[in-house]
Amino acid sequence: MNLPTPALVTQRAAQRLPRWALMLLCAAYLLPGQFGREPWKNADITAFGYMSSLAEGRSPWTAPALAGLPGDGALLPYWLGALSIKALPFIDAANAARVPFALLLAATLALIWYSTQHLARTEAAQPVAFAFGGEASPLDYARALADGAVLATIASVGLLQLGHETTPELVQLSGVALFMWVLAAAPTRPRVAAGAAVVALTVVAASGAPAIALGLGASGFVICQFSRYPGALGLRAWLVLGMLAGALVAWEGHAWAWRAAFHWNSFWQLLRLGAWFLWPGWLLALWTLWRWRHHLTSRHIAVPSVGVAVALVASLSMGGSDRALMLAVPGVAVLAAFALPTLKRSAGSAIDWFSVFFFTALAIFIWVFYVGMMTGTPAKPAQRIAALLPGFEPHFSPSLLVLAVLGTAAWLALVRWRTARVQHALWKSLVLPATGVTLNLLLLLTLGLPAIDYARSYRPWVYLVAQHVPNGVCVAAQLPRSALAALENYSNWRIDAQGDVARNSECPYLLIDENRHALVSAPPGWTLVAHLHRPSEREESTAVFRKTTAPTPRPADFGRVALAR
Repeated sequence: MNLPTPALVTQRAAQRLPRWALMLLCAAYLLPGQFGREPWKNADITAFGYMSSLAEGRSPWTAPALAGLPGDGALLPYWLGALSIKALPFIDAANAARVPFALLLAATLALIWYSTQHLARTEAAQPVAFAFGGEASPLDYARALADGAVLATIASVGLLQLGHETTPELVQLSGVALFMWVLAAAPTRPRVAAGAAVVALTVVAASGAPAIALGLGASGFVICQFSRYPGALGLRAWLVLGMLAGALVAWEGHAWAWRAAFHWNSFWQLLRLGAWFLWPGWLLALWTLWRWRHHLTSRHIAVPSVGVAVALVASLSMGGSDRALMLAVPGVAVLAAFALPTLKRSAGSAIDWFSVFFFTALAIFIWVFYVGMMTGTPAKPAQRIAALLPGFEPHFSPSLLVLAVLGTAAWLALVRWRTARVQHALWKSLVLPATGVTLNLLLLLTLGLPAIDYARSYRPWVYLVAQHVPNGVCVAAQLPRSALAALENYSNWRIDAQGDVARNSECPYLLIDENRHALVSAPPGWTLVAHLHRPSEREESTAVFRKTTAPTPRPADFGRVALAR
C-alpha cells in the first residue's frame, strides 16, 4: 500500500537556484583557505609531512614515514598530495598538495547534488498530486531539492575547517559521498553504479577507514537485498567485491588498526559535538525523519540514513571523534533537503532571521577586529591580538581586502533580496545559512588570514628552535608528528625520531615535548640549552638539549638554518 507523502509542492516552488549563483557560492566556499597559507597544526601539517616525504624521496611510496616513523596506513591521500607536488613543481609544495583535495571537496558537493536528485525522483519521494494539477514536475522537484542539499552541506559548521584541510578524512568524505550516489543511482544507472561501488569502498578503505568501508558495504547490501529495483538487486555482488577489495587494500597498506576508544560518556560527548558540528542540518534531518516516518524504508530516507548511522557509530566508538562524524555530513544534508517540502513558513522565517542576525553580527565582529588590528582603533581588539599572538605584526593586503568587501556586499544584497519579498522556492530557507557560513569563512581567511596563519603555523616555532640549533646537524626528537613534519619541511636538519632517541641517538641535539607547568629535566648525557614554546601556545613547550660530549657551537652558527617555503 502506497501511503500519501507529506510533501505539498507547487510547480512555482520547484524553481531551480540559478546555476551562476550556485556555482559562485560553491567557489566562494571552496577556494578560501585552499591556497596562500601555511599548513596548520595538527592534522593538516602532519598529512602534508607524509606527502612531502614521498615527493622528496625521504620515504618509500608503499610506506610513508615522518622522521622514520611509519604512517597510519592511509596511502591514497598521501599519494594524491605527493603526486600533485611532483606534477606542480612551479608552485609552493603546500599549495600544490591542496589541489586534489580542493577538487575532492568540489566532487563531494556534486555527488550530494546528484544523489539527492536521483532519490527525489523515486515514486515514494514525490509530492502529493493536486486534484486540479499544478503540482511540481518530478524533474524540477528533484533539482530544487538537490540545490537544497548542497546548501545544507555548505551550511554545516563542522565542515568549515576539516573540509579545507589536506587530510585523509576529506578523501574518506568523498568516498562516502560517492557510495551514497551509488545506492541512489543503482536503479537507473546500474552499470555505472556497479563499478563506482567498488571504487567508493576501496577509496574509503585506502584512506585509513577500512572498518567504515565494511560498515557502508554491509548496510548498502541490506538496502539492496530488500529493494524491488533490478538495478539495486544486481548491485549486491559488486558491494561484496568492493568490501573484499577494500579489505585487501587496507591489509596491504597496514591500515587495519584498533582505534576504538569507547567509554561511558561517549554518548554525551557525541551529543554535544553533533549539536554544533552538524548544525543546522541535524535539526532538519530530524524533522525529515518525523514527517516522513511512514516512509522510513523508502530509498530517499533509507539511503542517506545508512551513511549517517555508520558515521555516528564510528564516531561513538572512537570516543566522539569529529573527523569520523564529518562522514555523516552527506547523509544529513540529503535528509535535510527532504525536510524542505514539509517545512512550515514560520519555521523557515525563524531560520532566516536567526541567520541574518547571527551571521551579520559575526561579520561585524570580524571587521571590528580587522580594523582594530590594522589601525589600533578600537584599542581592545589590537590589545587582544597582541596578548594572544606575541610577536605578530599585521600587514595590509589590498587583494584580500577587496575580496572581503565584495563578499560583505554580496551578503547585504542577498539579505535584502530574501527579506524584501515573499520567496516560494523550496531551497529558500537554506540560502541565508549557507551564504552566512560562506561569508564568515571568506572574512576569516581574508581579513584574518595573517593572524590565523601566525597562530596555527609551526614556522615561528621553527625559527625559535633555529636560534639554538645550528644548520644541517642531526636532531633527535621526541615530539608530536605535526612538529616532526614542521621540522622536516621548514629546515635542513636531519630528524631522528625512532625509538628512545634520548638514549640511543647519535645526534648532538635533542628536542623533547613538554608541558610548561612540568618542565623536562636533562636526560643523562645531555645539557639543557633552552625551553621554547610557540608564540600562540600557553601550555605546550619544547626543551632543547645538547649532548654533553658535543662541542659548543660558536654564536655565529646559531640561527643560520635555511627555512624552506
